[in-house]
Amino acid sequence: MSVGPLFAGLVFDENDQPVKTTFIGQEPCYVVDDDGFMRHIPSEGVDRQVLKILGEQIEGHEEILSEEVAKLSGQDDIFSRAVFLEQFKNIDKQFDEIIKQGLPEEGRAYMGMVGFKVIINHHGEVVNVEQPGTIIEED
Repeated sequence: MSVGPLFAGLVFDENDQPVKTTFIGQEPCYVVDDDGFMRHIPSEGVDRQVLKILGEQIEGHEEILSEEVAKLSGQDDIFSRAVFLEQFKNIDKQFDEIIKQGLPEEGRAYMGMVGFKVIINHHGEVVNVEQPGTIIEED
């Protein structure tokens, strides 16, 4: 069983309205108001879409990220960098664990404060992931 929607409080509908969360039995859901009809969308599908998008942004930057994480964590040695690099290279394998454990409340709060926002439609498809401060690569 999942602990709940990963991005609770960070998901909005296409009208920029916050999406509520609930459980149907033990299944966590995002609740989208579709002109008065409350659509209950299983959160795991939405959460995996967001994780996939974030994972795609990591691709090609694994070495730089592993070096920075090593420095920030105070573990700036060759072995720690190798461990971080391996984790970044296999980030998609980490998704199941992230879904199972959830994100810490402090992490979600910080993401909200910096303007991280997920926009979904009433079918549960991720329309956009807003990440202020993200550099967009130009062709």
